[in-house]
Amino acid sequence: MSKISPCLWFDGEAEEAAKLYVSLLPDSRIEKIQRNTVDSPAGKAGSVLVVEFTLAGQRFMALNGGTRFEYTHAVSFKIDCADQAEVDRLWDSLSSNGGQVERCGWLKDRYGVSWQIVPTVLPELLGGPDRAGAQRAMQAMMQMVKLDIAGLRKAYAG
Repeated sequence: MSKISPCLWFDGEAEEAAKLYVSLLPDSRIEKIQRNTVDSPAGKAGSVLVVEFTLAGQRFMALNGGTRFEYTHAVSFKIDCADQAEVDRLWDSLSSNGGQVERCGWLKDRYGVSWQIVPTVLPELLGGPDRAGAQRAMQAMMQMVKLDIAGLRKAYAG
């Protein structure tokens, strides 16, 4: 188990966000919910303060810290997807209900957290032995919002 775990700051949505995230990936679960013992900027006594959860084997903490701070692209979570069905499922789940889609497989979920939904084949195509194919795949990716494996393979093949 890693000694380091990301802490995500929320304004009253920590448990809701953690439940969404763990519903999406195998080897994910809520580990512990800690409640406020007194009224504080983080919430009323008895409300959720911290949710410790595991997401695809990685430990996280969600904190209801009070006033919301906006996340930036400087920190994002990349999910490697085995196939287009997984790309589509995760893309749709994370971008729904107020999420914002962006270019090149990036999105922000309804809580403002940045995600990269990336097919595992992408590094193979971008780093493949056919340099011209890799350039075509990169150009194709730059035009995509949600990444399309068939389109990337077609671009690589020429």
